[in-house]
Amino acid sequence: MKDSTPARKPISTVAQTLSPKPQRRFHPQNRRIRYNIEPSDRGRHFINPSCRTRRRRTALSGELGKMMSKQPTSKRQWRDGAAPSAKKTAKPFKSKARPKDETRKTAAQAYGQKASDGIKLQNAPKQRAAKAKKLVVRNPNQKIMEHARDLKERRSDLSRMEPERLQKVLAASGVGSRREMEEWINNGWVTVNGKTAQLGDKVTPDDHVTVKGSIIKLKWADRLPRIILYYKQEGEIVSRDDPQGRVSIFDRLPQAASSRWVAIGRLDINTSGLLILTTSGELVQRFAHPSFEVEREYAVRVLGGLTTEQMRSLTEEGVMLEDGLAKVERIYEQGGEGANKWYNIVIKEGRNREVRRIFESQGLTVSRLVRVAFGPIGLPNRLKRGQFYELNPAEVANILKWADMLLPGERRRKKA
Repeated sequence: MKDSTPARKPISTVAQTLSPKPQRRFHPQNRRIRYNIEPSDRGRHFINPSCRTRRRRTALSGELGKMMSKQPTSKRQWRDGAAPSAKKTAKPFKSKARPKDETRKTAAQAYGQKASDGIKLQNAPKQRAAKAKKLVVRNPNQKIMEHARDLKERRSDLSRMEPERLQKVLAASGVGSRREMEEWINNGWVTVNGKTAQLGDKVTPDDHVTVKGSIIKLKWADRLPRIILYYKQEGEIVSRDDPQGRVSIFDRLPQAASSRWVAIGRLDINTSGLLILTTSGELVQRFAHPSFEVEREYAVRVLGGLTTEQMRSLTEEGVMLEDGLAKVERIYEQGGEGANKWYNIVIKEGRNREVRRIFESQGLTVSRLVRVAFGPIGLPNRLKRGQFYELNPAEVANILKWADMLLPGERRRKKA
């Protein structure tokens, strides 16, 4: 008696009946071969059943889907010619996407907000930022490098060090913050050479210091502060904490060992260009405080142009803004294309959006703003967007000399 079970057609035969000449194409996203099927069978994901990496299959509509659901799933069943599998076919795919208003409501509830129209989520997920690349000078100036080595040897001589305040040395050694050290000194938890320390005491590298009975190895501040130049891009913020989760420059920069980077003057999210960061709080004060009147130069692109009378008025009289008088030190035209023109403007303050407000007071809109110089430091031509360059010891020493700051181990000469 013959078996009444109808003969099973090979999958290739069924595929040929649906599409006389199936074309294989490579999908760049998941690196998997897909097949072109008839329009009636489109919309269902087709995966080669012999795929080793992933054996999951989804149901296809029509005759091809019925044949696929009856095929063996394991490699041994295919080889031994096992009976068709009795597994159920997968259910057709249904979209689980929520309506926009429901999605917004769910997200707002997750962050503790009210689901009202136009609401802005305050604690949004943090955006990921790629690490910035470091600019490396292949052939540095030999004289500068020799000067840097001599400077390092001179700084390493601890006999040249002046006495420093105890809380400052303990903070530099990583024991804690200065305020914590001051509290510990007042509580009598710190001793110097066997005697209880008092607030205001100074120590030298030869002193023996203990904190809560533990001997502390003092890390004397014989190192120069670190300075890096970063080419800030538009869309980055100069802040460590942002409720909106935007990309921060501190996410892109390397961490400073036993210290932290402090930005000298901020740039808003729509401004790019030179951003100086250092580990010295005193150097930040010398650059950014208005009393030192450090010049900042910007390249500005505006729609339209300034007249000669407007440029003269800005440099001689200044312009009154909401937060006071803003005076321009220098301004000169740099050309442009069509209706857009470039200007270079120099100011001595760093108020919020000051350059943009100066041009807005003249009826012009700034379309691009780039800081090209800050004090004695200019934006290097070889520095690309998103890159940073760390100054070598000789360059750092020149900056400290410009700021009238002493190098570690130096003593200020008495005026005659």
